[in-house]
Amino acid sequence: MQFQQLQYFVAVAETRHFTRAAEAVHVAQPSLSQQIRALERELGAELFSRARGNIALTDAGEALLPLARRILADADTARQEVGEVAQLKRGRVRLGATPSLCTGLLPDVLRHFHDRHPGVRLLIEEGGSHDLVRGLARGALDLALIVLPLPSPAPALTTLELLHEDLVVVSSPDSPAPGRAGTVRVAALRDHPLVMFRHGYDLRDLTVSACRAAGFEPSFTVEGGEMDAVLGFVRAGLGLAVVPRMVAERPASGLRVTRLARPGLSRTIALAHRSDVAPPRAARELRRMLRSVVEV
Repeated sequence: MQFQQLQYFVAVAETRHFTRAAEAVHVAQPSLSQQIRALERELGAELFSRARGNIALTDAGEALLPLARRILADADTARQEVGEVAQLKRGRVRLGATPSLCTGLLPDVLRHFHDRHPGVRLLIEEGGSHDLVRGLARGALDLALIVLPLPSPAPALTTLELLHEDLVVVSSPDSPAPGRAGTVRVAALRDHPLVMFRHGYDLRDLTVSACRAAGFEPSFTVEGGEMDAVLGFVRAGLGLAVVPRMVAERPASGLRVTRLARPGLSRTIALAHRSDVAPPRAARELRRMLRSVVEV
């Protein structure tokens, strides 16, 4: 049974005339009649009574008509739904990002994307790079903003480097400034207790590794928080923290920002997706927008 045959059948059923039905579906009348006969042979029953030139539905035709109309209506709905997704009138994007990027980079980008494509749902998963890589691998995310290098072993992912992000030291405005002349060396953090992120958090691993490379084990006053919690603890004077510059320099942070002396610390942010599955249309548009914002 072909979709086109159902179209022709419904046209004849509604017009009760083969010639007018052919005109309605823009096909030659002999072709339409041939397709109707082929449909009848396949179903094993006549669909129309053709006595004395009058066209009427048989019992089989009466049974098929509501089903055929439903199939055609569902197909039309499918075309509209897919068309709206293709034109970004509908759809969804499942985006994963680290908490610092959710705080620093994403708000303006997502606002711009939503303004342009208000019908597309944005589903955001906040987590560390290890968790986000696992989300990509199991198909729970379309895209993820992660910190390179990838954890090992890693699934087959395609990554696009977006930016190299400087890290800075933040402290409470009410506490003495670390370092001199607006900079502080990593080695100087030996004398300052730190507010530290939870285990598995990229910034924790990077900070601890830098301290160990400078010859000391850092001390913590508080540990185990996400980005907002860590910033709040620093603001309360519980210690220093090493955070991304774009987060630290937000007007609402209310923190003193001290640059790290050269060579400093930085991290590479990449946009990742599974190599074996192309991101959906809406996700590709968000990826393009992220690239354009970063490249400005």
